[in-house]
Amino acid sequence: MKQTLGLVSLVVRDYDEALEFFVGRLGFTLVEDTYVPEQSKHWVVVSPPGARESRLLLARASSPEQESRVGAQTGGRVFLFLYTDDFWRDYKRYKAKGVEFVRLPKQESYGTVAVFKDLYGNMWDLLQPNGSSGNRARRGRTRRRARQGTGPTTRRL
Repeated sequence: MKQTLGLVSLVVRDYDEALEFFVGRLGFTLVEDTYVPEQSKHWVVVSPPGARESRLLLARASSPEQESRVGAQTGGRVFLFLYTDDFWRDYKRYKAKGVEFVRLPKQESYGTVAVFKDLYGNMWDLLQPNGSSGNRARRGRTRRRARQGTGPTTRRL
């Protein structure tokens, strides 16, 4: 069996400003921008350069409740993890385009990482894993914490 997570919805204030950031600053590809007249909205999908399966649906807030979530979809935690094959290339390019980094680059056991904010304040990791071993190291740490009853997979009754 194979499953993939095809789209992640990101609530945005305005399609044009979101496209300017994701396509203009981060270099994402505009995959689709289709008007849906029945719902008076656009279906706007972007994807990181070279990505095949991961895509973002830029969903314009359409209610006061949704508007209150723009920039705060995870309550201040890192929301998305943007993997790269060349950390320093992308870090320098993003800095030159005015992307705000809130945590400076750091070499971790799993790779090189820095945290940046998108135009609304959602936090992202820019991460170059240390080959495939970086992913295994993170999974191993999560499994250990789960066995110890301290990890994110721990079930509380």
